[in-house]
Amino acid sequence: MKTLAQKILDAHTISGTCKTGEQIEIKMDQTLTQDATGTMAYMQLEAMGVDQVKTELSVSYVDHNTLQSGYMNADDHAYLQSVAAKHGIYFSKAGNGICHQLHLERFAKPGKTLIGSDSHTPTGGAMAMIAIGAGGLDVAKAMAGIPYRITYPKIIEVRLTGTLQHGVSSKDIILELLRRESVKGGVGKIYEYTGEGLKNLSVYQRATITNMGAELGATTSIFPSDENTRLFLAQQQREEDYQPLSADPGAVYDGLIEIDLSSLKPAAACPNSPDNIESIANLAGKKVDQVAIGSCTNSGYEDLMKVAAILKDKKVAPHTSLVISPGSRQVMRKLIKNGAFATFVDAGARILECTCGPCIGMGQSPKSEGVSLRTFNRNFYGRSGTLSAEVYLVSPETAAASAIAGYITDPTEIEYEDAFEKEESFVDDSMIYAPHPDPEQGEIVMGPNIKPLPINDALPNAFKKRVVIKLEDNITTDHIAPAGAKVLPYRSNIEKLSTFVFENNKKDFHLVCKENDGGIIVAGENYGQGSSREHAALAPMYLGVKAVIAKSFARIHLANLINFGIIPFVFENKDDYDLIDDLDDLVFENVYDLEKEPRFILRNATKQIEIPLLAQISEQDFELLRAGGALNYVRNHQ
Repeated sequence: MKTLAQKILDAHTISGTCKTGEQIEIKMDQTLTQDATGTMAYMQLEAMGVDQVKTELSVSYVDHNTLQSGYMNADDHAYLQSVAAKHGIYFSKAGNGICHQLHLERFAKPGKTLIGSDSHTPTGGAMAMIAIGAGGLDVAKAMAGIPYRITYPKIIEVRLTGTLQHGVSSKDIILELLRRESVKGGVGKIYEYTGEGLKNLSVYQRATITNMGAELGATTSIFPSDENTRLFLAQQQREEDYQPLSADPGAVYDGLIEIDLSSLKPAAACPNSPDNIESIANLAGKKVDQVAIGSCTNSGYEDLMKVAAILKDKKVAPHTSLVISPGSRQVMRKLIKNGAFATFVDAGARILECTCGPCIGMGQSPKSEGVSLRTFNRNFYGRSGTLSAEVYLVSPETAAASAIAGYITDPTEIEYEDAFEKEESFVDDSMIYAPHPDPEQGEIVMGPNIKPLPINDALPNAFKKRVVIKLEDNITTDHIAPAGAKVLPYRSNIEKLSTFVFENNKKDFHLVCKENDGGIIVAGENYGQGSSREHAALAPMYLGVKAVIAKSFARIHLANLINFGIIPFVFENKDDYDLIDDLDDLVFENVYDLEKEPRFILRNATKQIEIPLLAQISEQDFELLRAGGALNYVRNHQ
């Protein structure tokens, strides 16, 4: 008897033993990229010498860097469109929508595997897919036909019972799970949703939950394919993609979490972490300066219709700014036709294009010390673009109610119509372009901001490096390689991007690395949580970082470090974190012994002490590290 996740994983396993804790390699049916990570992924694909992608489907979406304040983003878009046409990849143009919303609408299929260069790729789990976020290089390898290697995860059953009450959202379900499990509680796990409560959750609602499952650190999350799945696919005019899929009766899970939907109340993730959960009832009355509704978490038709119901015949509070960004052009068109858009405008909302926008700090930064309520998935320090802002993650219902009142408001205490007009079955794929019918005729367009891939050196057997920064727990990829309108345009220019690394943690970090010929990063728990951006490993590699020593790592960042030739060590004894300080000289000897033995003795030359470490690598990982990264390894073995 198998769980749903086991059925799909086992059917796609190319090598390895399908047993918890064992490494396996799985075939990826589909890939997706977005423009902030896509340029590097496709440059890596080209460097591998791949002519045509080997997947069933690969899609390149433009949804992050759409603010064209200079030539850089437009140049990246032109490159992405040209490389997609040449290499057999579908291309979704800027303005068409957010990758996860679009993929769910147009391409996701029950029973398939999907890997994407965005950490919220698990959104596809709402369609009974094994959908995994990864770094761009892993996605490039999947497009080249190379299986994806993971540790076979634990499968945790999340059994849902009851029915959500008026004013309570699927966002409140995942916030409850984050309250219980924390941002590192899902590492090495898949959350599989079961129970009679599923029948009342649409695919849109499920997508909110699987999307924010990424904040748990989980490998992915998954729902069964049932009648609600069929209805969604029929509405998208592709019911032929439907197949019923669920766990076998009596399937054995590695753990159980039970949530009674009827008992849930509206909640918020308070600054500055998605697991800092508080009830809206306890926050009620706090003045709100800004409300932002949208992102890949809560920008579907149902979410925005609920917002329209709450805003109907109301006005946004004078001191509050409300911005709304639909998740896709199709959703936007439906809202225009049924009058919901007019409701937004009449209420005083500002309408943004169908992109990620404020979620990645691309505009709409709050005022100094402002309070911003967002229906997004992350509220990490500085991510909004305003370091002093307080950012809360809430449901669309809480966001809309609070925008009207001007202070945090419990939506269960206001009257509005829960039912709304059924979603129209409308499909327009005119802004998704198929690959060139004759790839030989395709020409790659590369602007001046797109710089060559930096290449790492092979790993030496011994080296001495200085600690260039020491960090606390829960350092995110936003800390390492910041997002926002100032930085994102340089995602194709690692030399320039590297000047922003850790800019909010240590001034001129890149100069410290230059002065010391690279160095070592030391950190606490859950290092590298958040976005899948491989730039958080690639830029430090460019700056000469050879190893990161942490108490623990987030899954995707751990893989990215290995991919770019940076050794990920953990402290054998976590208290030894206190034995290393900033600018200590560390000596690494007999590094090649890591091929067979993960235990490693580090010598702190400054303090004249030895510290036992464990390398979080397999024998296969060591092969990549020794070559100086996965790209070097692939080149060497062609």
